[in-house]
Amino acid sequence: MAELNTGDSGSGKGKVRSKKSDAKVDLTAMVDLAFLLITFFMLTTSLSKPQSMELPMPDKDTKIPPILIADARTLTVLIGPNNRLKYYMGQFASPIEEPTDIGYGKNGIRKKILEKRASVPITMGDAKKGVIVLIKADKKANYKNLVDILDEIAICKVPTYAIVDITKEEAKLFEK
Repeated sequence: MAELNTGDSGSGKGKVRSKKSDAKVDLTAMVDLAFLLITFFMLTTSLSKPQSMELPMPDKDTKIPPILIADARTLTVLIGPNNRLKYYMGQFASPIEEPTDIGYGKNGIRKKILEKRASVPITMGDAKKGVIVLIKADKKANYKNLVDILDEIAICKVPTYAIVDITKEEAKLFEK
């Protein structure tokens, strides 16, 4: 309990003054109220949730047959060590566009994905058949680079993409 004392400072000499009662301010209720308010706002405030991109993962059922995709729809992005990035269209054995080095960002891979997103439905003759992006990361690639490519796919609004294991032949492209 808090008190405010206003005692007399006289030494007892001189005029005798009437003794006034000490003024007291009780702050207990105010402290209780402050703690109640702090507790209320802590419990009722919603904390910001971390934003994350949904990454669908396949079932563990290994009996699923492989899905055949038209070569003209498949854009493969290879992520290598030392922030290196390559892309090609079609199958690796017989690509429509040869594996080419490209950079990250809006003038690099984003520009290529947007270009393919616009051209593939025209090539396929069906607006529903858009580009499919396959992401293949080398074992020595940075996790940040994979996240950057997933961000580029989200920015470009590519509806169909997959993270696939890189083959030994594709990994050899980064040895040069």
